[in-house]
Amino acid sequence: MNSVRKPVAVVVGATSKWQSDGRNTKLAHGTEIDDTDMPVGVRWGVGGAIAQKFAKEGFLVVLTTRTAANASALEIAIREQGGECMIVELDLVSTDSISKAFAQIRDEVGDPEVLVYNAGYLEGRDLPPDKELLEHIPDEMFETAQHIASRGPFLVAKEVLPAMRERGEGSFLISNNSFSLRGKKRYTGQSLYYPRVMMRTLAQVLTEEYSEHGVHVANIIIDGLIDSPGTRTLRVALEQPDVVMNPVKIAEAFYYLHTQDKSCWTHEIQLTPFPTKPSY
Repeated sequence: MNSVRKPVAVVVGATSKWQSDGRNTKLAHGTEIDDTDMPVGVRWGVGGAIAQKFAKEGFLVVLTTRTAANASALEIAIREQGGECMIVELDLVSTDSISKAFAQIRDEVGDPEVLVYNAGYLEGRDLPPDKELLEHIPDEMFETAQHIASRGPFLVAKEVLPAMRERGEGSFLISNNSFSLRGKKRYTGQSLYYPRVMMRTLAQVLTEEYSEHGVHVANIIIDGLIDSPGTRTLRVALEQPDVVMNPVKIAEAFYYLHTQDKSCWTHEIQLTPFPTKPSY
């Protein structure tokens, strides 16, 4: 695979919990949603849009997901658009899984030029309203949040940054949200989202450590509701369509960051729909 040696972009968390058969979609709507009439760019949220964008720009895109079946439709869509991709199973809770996944990537397609860390978690959102306080959150939910928002990006960075440093180029882009800026009480389980601050801090530290070696590190704060099969029919999206963010445009921002000239790098960017006040 990758016989023509295309540059490699890895999207960790290439699928969405709000895709047609995603966990959030089923939780919010009680069933899967038919997405056949939706634009292909929004069917898998931000991760899917980023994967499609980099594939269109000539990258071989690696889609990582806990279960390969989750990304099979996205893989087909990318290939139908003339892109090249592969699926690699990766479970961020397992150090061994992370190590094996990146060993497979290096062996089959080469070292990544771009790493997009787009992993997220739902834990706590399905708790009943009377269990919204921190004292009711099971420890195992907190462990999952820590694995994905703190331990996961650290271990993934260890897998890809050495080769980027040796080459003197590469992009490590972290997809984050407004909880990396401040805590808010809006839904049950929100106290589980404070580890997002660690993702932002990691991006800041890696910027200072690796910029001088030619590696562009950036924290991208997506501050709003992202269009996808599961979010499109939510009440807020129907009543306030202007607050819904187009994942295709978000993906363009990620690609722009990767293509920035070294003389003028952006290390943090906050994306917000125009009617919404940015979170601080």
